[in-house]
Amino acid sequence: MKAIVYTKYGSPDVLQLKDVEQPIPNEEEVLVQVYVASANPLDWHKMRADPFITRLGNGLFKPKNTRPGADIAGRVIAVGKNVTQFKPGDGVFGDICEVGSGGFAEYVTVPEHALVLKPSNLSFIESAAVPVAALTALQGLRHEGQIQAGQKVLVNGASGGVGTFAVQIAKAFGAEVTGVCSTQNLELVSSIGAKHVIDYTKEDFTRTGVQYDLIYDAVGNRSVLDLARSLRPHGICTVVGITNLFLAFQVMWMGKWISRTSHKKIGMMMASMNKEDLQFIKELVEAGKVTPVIDKRYPLSQTADAIRYLETGRARGKVVITMV
Repeated sequence: MKAIVYTKYGSPDVLQLKDVEQPIPNEEEVLVQVYVASANPLDWHKMRADPFITRLGNGLFKPKNTRPGADIAGRVIAVGKNVTQFKPGDGVFGDICEVGSGGFAEYVTVPEHALVLKPSNLSFIESAAVPVAALTALQGLRHEGQIQAGQKVLVNGASGGVGTFAVQIAKAFGAEVTGVCSTQNLELVSSIGAKHVIDYTKEDFTRTGVQYDLIYDAVGNRSVLDLARSLRPHGICTVVGITNLFLAFQVMWMGKWISRTSHKKIGMMMASMNKEDLQFIKELVEAGKVTPVIDKRYPLSQTADAIRYLETGRARGKVVITMV
C-alpha cells in the first residue's frame, strides 16, 4: 500500500510517499481503508520537532513514529475477533493520534475505541476534517472553559481549522460568539455563527474595553495580561494554540498566578481522544449545528504541499488529503 513516511526531522521535504506493507489488525483492532485524512498543526510540529521538547516523546535525533496523520475517515475492511462495535463495510471516522497515527496512508489498523461511525449527513471528505479540530474545540470550551448558555464568548483565530469548530460549538451551547480573524475571513466567520466579528488587522480585541465570560484562544499570540484584561470577573481563558514558547510558558506560569490571585482563570490545554466526546460532536453534526469548513484538498502524493500550506497559517478551516 502507499503511505507517507518520514525518517528525519525537517521541512515538508522530508515527507516521502512509499510502498509499505499493509497492516493486519490484532484481536482488538479494525482494518480501515482510508478514503480521506486531514492535516493538523500537530503533524508539522512533530515533523519539524518544533518545539524541541517534542523530541522527548518521539525520538531525540530521529522520529520513532515515522507515520504522520491523525484524522481519518474511511470504511472498515476487516475486524479482530474481539471487536464488537464495528463490522466490515461500516463507514467510520476518528482521531488516531494517540494510537499510533499513520493516517496518511491507504490502510491503517485502529483500536475500536478510537473510532465512531461516520456522520450520516457528511461525506468522507467532510468527516475526515472533524475529529482533532472539533475535539480540541469542544474540550476547550466545555471541559476547560465550562461554557454556559448566554455567555459572551470570544474565539481568537475564528477562521482556522479549530476556530471554525469553536465558533459553531459555542453557538450550539447558546453563547453569544465574537470571532477574531483577518479581513478576508470576516464573512466566513459571520456565516458560521459569530454574532460579532473583529478584524484583527484593524482592531485589537484586548483594547476595546469589552470583556468576555470565556475566551477561546486558538492562536496563542497574546500576553497573559492582554487576555486577563479582556476577561470578566470569574471569566475563563483557554489557550490551545502556540505561537512561540515564550508566550506558552507565560500562559502556563503567569496564568497560574493570575488564576490563584484573582477571580479569573487562564490556562492551556491539549485535546485528547475521547470516544464519548467524538460521539457528541457527531450528534451536533447530524443535527445541523456544526459543519466542517474545508479550504483545500490534496492527493496523497502531494501531502508535503498540504503541510506546507497549513504551515502558512492562512488556511480557512481544514486541509484534507485524499487517497484516490
